[in-house]
Amino acid sequence: MSQFLRTKSIDRLLAEAEEPEHRLKKTLGPWSLTALGIGAIIGTGVFVLTGTAAAGTVLTFHSILKASLLDVLLHGGHAIGVAGRPGAGPAIVLSFFLVAIACALAGLCYAELASMIPIAGSAYTYTYATLGEIVAWIIGWDLILEYAVSNMAVAVGFSAYIDSLLAGLGLKLPVTITAPVFNDSLERTGSYFNLPGFLIVMILTVILVRGIRESAGANSGMVAVKIVAILVFLVAAWRYIQPSNFRPFMPNGWQGVLTGGAIVFFTYIGFDSVSTAAEETKNPQHDVPFGIIASLIICTILYCSVAIVLTGIQNWRTLNNAAPVANALEAIHLTTAERWVTVGALMGMLSSLLVYQLGQARVWFAMSRDGLLPKVFSKVHQRFRTPHVSTWVAGLFVAIPAGFFDIGTLSELSNIGTLFAFVLVSLGVLVLRRKQPERRRGFRTPWVPVVPIASILCCLVLMASLPLETWLRFLVWLVIGLGIYLGYSRHHSEFACEPQAVPAVAARD
Repeated sequence: MSQFLRTKSIDRLLAEAEEPEHRLKKTLGPWSLTALGIGAIIGTGVFVLTGTAAAGTVLTFHSILKASLLDVLLHGGHAIGVAGRPGAGPAIVLSFFLVAIACALAGLCYAELASMIPIAGSAYTYTYATLGEIVAWIIGWDLILEYAVSNMAVAVGFSAYIDSLLAGLGLKLPVTITAPVFNDSLERTGSYFNLPGFLIVMILTVILVRGIRESAGANSGMVAVKIVAILVFLVAAWRYIQPSNFRPFMPNGWQGVLTGGAIVFFTYIGFDSVSTAAEETKNPQHDVPFGIIASLIICTILYCSVAIVLTGIQNWRTLNNAAPVANALEAIHLTTAERWVTVGALMGMLSSLLVYQLGQARVWFAMSRDGLLPKVFSKVHQRFRTPHVSTWVAGLFVAIPAGFFDIGTLSELSNIGTLFAFVLVSLGVLVLRRKQPERRRGFRTPWVPVVPIASILCCLVLMASLPLETWLRFLVWLVIGLGIYLGYSRHHSEFACEPQAVPAVAARD
């Protein structure tokens, strides 16, 4: 049992990162990291969920499994039937602002640990240094699921988007190569393989293998395009704002604002991807906290601005559709701006795919370096100085399933995984403040312990708001992971080969 709870010395983590066979190329600066954060946070959600959260949704729960865990705990599932999510209306801007505050709590905790432990692996590495090996394995296994499931869903969506775009140009691709083999109900679709979804993931994988500078450059370019698309929308549409559309401002009161916040919360997750690139940063103690906080601030401004303009040019009741921004622009005959929004949505998919694939590969790399996964995954390319094996594995781990399955209904697994990581990172700040108060911190989370505790509570409430079936799937994934840990990882861990006297050294960390 002692091995399960052993933590890894921060000094040891830092020393291992500098070993020649594991050293990654340090090329990233503060604005490259900020672009990575924006690339992960702003995807197609800004063009879709803004309208959905403003207008509200109607949800039909056919069984207790479709209920949230919170409903089950409070009502035992008896009060669940047909439930509606009231829209926030024009007050969706308040929803975005409140959610930004909630995410900022976790972001401040990430910033402190990233400045202390600038190592690839993000929450996995922080947990290994604070809570022990078994918890680190659980969060690492969780992060692999988070990044993979999210990108599988985006890859399938990208394929459908490209097919629709080409169809609009008169080029219709055969359905046998543009759709997954099985739909989300595991029924055959008539397709042989989702070729566009597979190819885009593998193309991005090649870019990631070529180098972190090239990857960051490609991401920065895509981020620039989608920011321009958002600015084009704001500049072109603000003149068409009708003040009457803002009345009433809160049509469903605070219930609508909070419900809207629950819908848009998951547009903000992704800033944790910044910390996965800490080991490839020139000055991580300063630049990683800067990247996390700056990306959250910039994205909050953009989200709130889009929310104000969108609800100003269209009545909030009309925005519950698949493309609310594009449809609103079409309604006021802004064709050029609508095209920019289309391009921005495409770039949003590509940049989030790129950043999440980068993050997933770094988690494989970090776990392998610690012995919890086969050592081959921690090999570094001699020329490019990237974790090429783990990058290829992460690419195939996403691209092949995306060719066969439409797993959109499983996308909430990414949400529960992210929130779980936020909880452990916030807890890690509290642990290190108590165990190592003297250790230098490039950034210090303010108002400890209030901020970490508030972050934990916010995340737990949001986790409890997810459907029970998401919890069950998450638990199944963790059970599979524990089986792998007990059967392989604990026997190959660095700690498994060390004398039992070493824990006293580790305990001081």
